Amino acid sequence: MIRFILVCITVIGFLILSIPILLVEWILGKFNPYAKGISSLRIVQGVFKFILKITGVSVTVIGEENVPKDQAVLFIGNHRSFFDILLTYTRCMGLTGYVAKAEMEKIPLLSNWMRNLHCLFLDRQDIKKGLKTILTGIEKIKSGISICIFPEGTRNKGDSDLELLEFHEGSFKLATKTNCPIVPIALNNTSAIFEKQFPRMKKVHVVIEYCKPVIPSELSKEDKKFIGKYMQALIAETLKKNEELV
Repeated sequence: MIRFILVCITVIGFLILSIPILLVEWILGKFNPYAKGISSLRIVQGVFKFILKITGVSVTVIGEENVPKDQAVLFIGNHRSFFDILLTYTRCMGLTGYVAKAEMEKIPLLSNWMRNLHCLFLDRQDIKKGLKTILTGIEKIKSGISICIFPEGTRNKGDSDLELLEFHEGSFKLATKTNCPIVPIALNNTSAIFEKQFPRMKKVHVVIEYCKPVIPSELSKEDKKFIGKYMQALIAETLKKNEELV
């Protein structure tokens, strides 16, 4: 319970105390948008690393060398915990925007930081707005900004890491329309940090594996047509392999 309180204090404290920093970042963005993006990324990564330190989580990372360093990619992963975002965002080397629920755009200060980080707000209930968000994501990838999306569409509350929700095929248009590499991320045991014993936080061990990139144009016609199903199977296989490491 103490860890939960400390994390809440850290998040709220950062959002309030960072108001002047947001102003500085806004001014920086007027002169150098790229520098603003990198600056915001490093600031938020620092806060996320501090929060992870509070939780006491230990992390085994596999295959990080698989992430291309010279081009934008589409990261996709299974999603069982709020901490999936912190665990993966702290490892982003370059500009990376995450796809979030549209409701998060209404949260003051948090949404400002998310925009600085090139995050996209996806309204799954409004097809027209959803398409506009996807098109924005495609343009970001073309401009060299990676995007991360959780294709299950929501946090999976199942009992087992191996029970994946269906991957939404539309999530992969960001890759199929740009032919950028898709980097699958398999996250084991992240729900044990917080969700399994809410509101307590536990010191646990999690495993993150970055699978080898998948190029959409190199897939068979069938796999490309049902790319969500293909990627779901790949992540499921990786999760099963790493289950014994937790």
